[in-house]
Amino acid sequence: MVKGYIGKVAKINLTKDKVEVGSLPEEYLRDYIGGYGFGAKTLWDELKPGIDPLSPDNILIVNIGPFPGTYLPTSSKYGVFAKSPLTGIFGMAISSGSVGQQMRQAGLQQIQFYGKASKPVYLFVDDGDIQIHDAKDMWGKLDSWQTEDRIREEYHDERIGVAAIGKAGERLSHIACITNDRNRQAGRTGMGAVMGSKNLKALAFRGTHEVEVAKPKEWKALALDLIKRANGPATLKYRDLGTPINTLNFQKLGCLPVDNFREGTSDQAIDISGEVMAEKWVIKKAACSCCPIACDHLCLAREGPYKGSISSVDFESLFALGCCSGVYDMNAIIKAIEMCDRDGIDTISGGICVAFAMEAYEKGYLTREDCGGVDLKFGNGDGMVSFVDQMCSRSTKAGELLSDGTRFAAQKIGKDAMNFAMHSKGLELPGYHLSALKTAALGFAVSIRGGCHLRNGAYSPDVKGTFDRFKEDKADERAKEVKKVEDNYAIIDSYIICKFTRGIYKNDDEMAQVYELVTGFPLDGKQMNKVGERIVNLSKCFNIREGWKREDDGLPERFFSEPQTKGPSKGVVIDRKGFEGMKSAYYAARGWDEDGIPTKEKLKELGLDFVIGKLK
Repeated sequence: MVKGYIGKVAKINLTKDKVEVGSLPEEYLRDYIGGYGFGAKTLWDELKPGIDPLSPDNILIVNIGPFPGTYLPTSSKYGVFAKSPLTGIFGMAISSGSVGQQMRQAGLQQIQFYGKASKPVYLFVDDGDIQIHDAKDMWGKLDSWQTEDRIREEYHDERIGVAAIGKAGERLSHIACITNDRNRQAGRTGMGAVMGSKNLKALAFRGTHEVEVAKPKEWKALALDLIKRANGPATLKYRDLGTPINTLNFQKLGCLPVDNFREGTSDQAIDISGEVMAEKWVIKKAACSCCPIACDHLCLAREGPYKGSISSVDFESLFALGCCSGVYDMNAIIKAIEMCDRDGIDTISGGICVAFAMEAYEKGYLTREDCGGVDLKFGNGDGMVSFVDQMCSRSTKAGELLSDGTRFAAQKIGKDAMNFAMHSKGLELPGYHLSALKTAALGFAVSIRGGCHLRNGAYSPDVKGTFDRFKEDKADERAKEVKKVEDNYAIIDSYIICKFTRGIYKNDDEMAQVYELVTGFPLDGKQMNKVGERIVNLSKCFNIREGWKREDDGLPERFFSEPQTKGPSKGVVIDRKGFEGMKSAYYAARGWDEDGIPTKEKLKELGLDFVIGKLK
């Protein structure tokens, strides 16, 4: 018997109101680990190519890794996977909180949702008993926070893990997210819209199933040591100021996105810095289940029309709803984040959509009437808050337009709008001005799910000075570094654990050891990274099957032709020829051809023979 894993999969046909429970094969567990790996394999096997992401034909997958319920730090996470309505390719979102552990204790490793319920429903897995309940009293009436409270009140149990959508997901916004534990989100690629398209309001879990590990004595010793390290210097910045420490660090580098990425610095950056936030706005630091770090910095709006609003403020939300829109009013930012979390849109995509709308308004492409009478100019904090609601509600012409992302909006507007739609493959970019970070420019462009800092951490060698961040030189070295970290991140997201703890492991062998001690499957660092490479290649093949082409691994025109006008990155742009050279080097490092297609030899090497001949 395999240890660690609960190993049960529930296949739920919402159209037929039918539930089947089975066991996941050992080779599936061993070859794909969990989380990201399970999502990639199941979507490849089960999803028909070319389907509409918001049709009943899409499959929504929710799964965990082998570690929830164990001592491993930051292991209570879950992943959500489907074909993305925002990008049209591989969709994935990962969230922390309590849901991963509760799902494991409730007795499930994976859930696969098929079809569409005839009326709004929610799922409750109660110690292995799978129940589908009517959600008509929640749909259109309760936001995600209220839904979570309602379910817990109904069963008189505060321990129940709940993941829910708000009105944005119900209204099929392509940037809709899934919220759990109030302040944690499966945010990116529109997974909330897929839930909404299936009339699925929430997932709830409660259980008592225990975890059995393969080598308990050795496991306990290593896990307790890892917990100590997770309280050490490797995670200090997350415990102290949290990710908002990046605000002033990026300001110094000239890579802080300001005014829809037109600049990389701001004279007002101090107002939304981690240092000022800690001094004036943070009221509490909180941790997810099984996490010793407590990176969750809860902030309270203390004055003005948003007094009493509260939200968890991280750097990505702070930049997107702050300096990227020219907004430095923390009260407004806190309120906007709370609205995104309650009503269910990704704060990164949501904030970039606001910034795009502000620039389109500035250019005259959107009118004040389109924006509900709001003067949507850069720096208008009240306008930013209003427009977030317009997107969540689809209540105005501009809100309707941007509710489906910047790529969709730019296509509808035409003119030069695509030049300042800050996305890659349809996914809005995170908080890094890529003209000033050339390795990150490569990594974000080739990311499997679209513009993303969490697929390969490609910003790190630029920020640390491993490479000259202003040049496109050493293409082969940069490409190998992006591939190496990308494969490792695929393991992290399959385990599923928090990337904030990636620095607590001594080496790859130790990271592999935790898997072996829990599951009993032999694994060393080299073998582990090969599994990561398999997962990345399979999700890439999924994208190719859905129509991906080399030119899709691109970036907005702004980075190539509009240099910053001030700061340490003044005058710098991405050289197009150098960028394409780095892409070619990356494809070569992966064993892909010049068009970015995995070769037959590479697929065979990775045990992906079943893909050969199907990349059309």
